Amino acid sequence: MEEKLKAFERLLNVMDDLRAKCPWDKKQTIDSLRHLTIEETYELSDAILDQDMKGIKEELGDILLHMVFYAKIGEEKNEFNIADVLNAVCEKLIFRHPHIYGDVTVADEEEVKRNWEQLKLKEGKKSVIEGVPRSLPAMVKAYRLQEKVKQVGFEWDEASGALEKLKEEIDELEEAQLNKDQAEMEKEIGDVLFSVINYARYLKIDADKALELTNKKFMARFRWMEAAAIEQKKLLQDMTLAEMDVLWTEAKKSLAT
Repeated sequence: MEEKLKAFERLLNVMDDLRAKCPWDKKQTIDSLRHLTIEETYELSDAILDQDMKGIKEELGDILLHMVFYAKIGEEKNEFNIADVLNAVCEKLIFRHPHIYGDVTVADEEEVKRNWEQLKLKEGKKSVIEGVPRSLPAMVKAYRLQEKVKQVGFEWDEASGALEKLKEEIDELEEAQLNKDQAEMEKEIGDVLFSVINYARYLKIDADKALELTNKKFMARFRWMEAAAIEQKKLLQDMTLAEMDVLWTEAKKSLAT
């Protein structure tokens, strides 16, 4: 523990030095750091998907630096400091874990989640979905909304219900397409995507992760096609769709794991 505390103190001291002496660090504000923090978060996400433990360690350090940076700016404005931040999150965690720090008994993980949402309402939240950030990517936001409302019982009893809803939404999309109703098609595409994410959740699959794995697989196969076309002294744009489909099939076989 002492080693960890010393390491954290070292980061705080480095932050103080940078804020006092570095021209770039001195100019930063909470607003100017925002997009950089988002970028760092996505870099951490990439490292997690790649199971790159060295990368995860590095990106966690970058994000921790940002948290300390925000706290330093808050201290300069006499709004809060790092101790306030840490104590606040500790108090919140203790309050929301009465099965650890109180006399509440829980049966499983799901009951912990339900209690968590109820305790948040006691803290002044007006809705169980209030804590879902507006700026979350749409797919992640859909998953979080579904997880939130699940805690009050607003969901299908079985995965089959979610699957039937997905099929229903696909039928409605097809009908909108037949009617050539662009606005309705957009709405129904949204409903289909929301239903796919919900069905994936019932299967205990992270739809965002699943899609990103497919993105990576697609990119690898497409790059293989480009290289194969060059070996044939051709460019993809000069090939027919049938010719490209042959390369795609070969790419799938070559890159199969």
